Amino acid sequence: METLRVLMVEDEAAMRAAVSRALSRYTLRLPDIEGEYGFAIEEAGSAEEGLARIEASPPDIVLLDHKLPGMSGVELLGILAEKQPPVSFLTVMMTAYATLENAVVATKRGAYDFLAKPFTPDELRSVVSKTTRHLLLTRETRRLAQEKRQVRFQLLSVIVHELKAPLAAIEGYLYLLQDPGTGSDPAVYKKAVDRSLVRIGGMRKLITDLLDLTRIESGQKRRELVPLELADVARAAIESVQPEAERRGIAVTLHAPAPVPMVADRAEMEILFNNLLTNAVKYNRDGGTVTVRLTGGERVRIEVADTGIGMTPEETARLFHEFVRIKNEKTRNIPGSGLGLSVVRKLAHLNGGEVTVESSPGVGSTFTVEIAAHSPEAQETEPE
Repeated sequence: METLRVLMVEDEAAMRAAVSRALSRYTLRLPDIEGEYGFAIEEAGSAEEGLARIEASPPDIVLLDHKLPGMSGVELLGILAEKQPPVSFLTVMMTAYATLENAVVATKRGAYDFLAKPFTPDELRSVVSKTTRHLLLTRETRRLAQEKRQVRFQLLSVIVHELKAPLAAIEGYLYLLQDPGTGSDPAVYKKAVDRSLVRIGGMRKLITDLLDLTRIESGQKRRELVPLELADVARAAIESVQPEAERRGIAVTLHAPAPVPMVADRAEMEILFNNLLTNAVKYNRDGGTVTVRLTGGERVRIEVADTGIGMTPEETARLFHEFVRIKNEKTRNIPGSGLGLSVVRKLAHLNGGEVTVESSPGVGSTFTVEIAAHSPEAQETEPE
């Protein structure tokens, strides 16, 4: 149970004792907020004492009397309203002078709610419950906003980092070609152009993966769920990686002994296969193999196995997060966005499934995707 601190600023000792009795053993469960909440009551006999307590350790909720000796409750509200950064607690004014004018002034200075004196324990608990709910929802909103800003910052930082290196390399090659002494050498010229094209291809892959990721997460991409033969999608993806595989002597084979029909978005399946096969070739050894196995049924199973460099258990545990790339001596010169497998995982989830990996360093990796033969969305929209 989480305990919220309530500061009671009231000059009447009997009133402070009554509020403490009403809330000290009161626990609260809210229907749209997880957890159970209790209240620890702190007391201040004047606005001056209340201000000192707030400055020393801000509470979660302040119950503030309107009429106090010395500084009034409204005057204290005015001081709190000017604080920077703004206070994060909520204030409930308690007053026997609940006029419209007092309400307007107190609200302008930051009061969240009013509690007219005299009040019953149930009325007090009702106002505190309402205030607590608003407080917790506000804090959650701020937390999510901060988290969103942090994610955006991390995203931009990674993008800048991933684009900075290839741009610097291309710039270096262009300066090399600009030099009359080296730019006229055909061998140097070809190497500079080839390396620049590789770098440009890496940047294009980063942009493509980012677009795929944002379209999936935003829900803006319209899904076209149609009957398809998964083996046909796999063959097309194999054809797209065949030139690079042949160049490195990597044999890519497909095992689909029976038809594998399913209802899904063809573009999603193409993205899924392209990412898995591109990685299987890219992280393989020269002369290695890539084996694709398809199994049909109510749950479709896709396996892509390679004889590549493999990974440790610690590396595979980090694998499916955004912008995660396994960096070691064997992968340092292999370009990549760190987004492809994150996209695969999101597509697996979107199609009612999951992706897993088994890997051994120096032996290879096997990625397994299990998804529903009928996309969950397709099942919902099919006529009875």
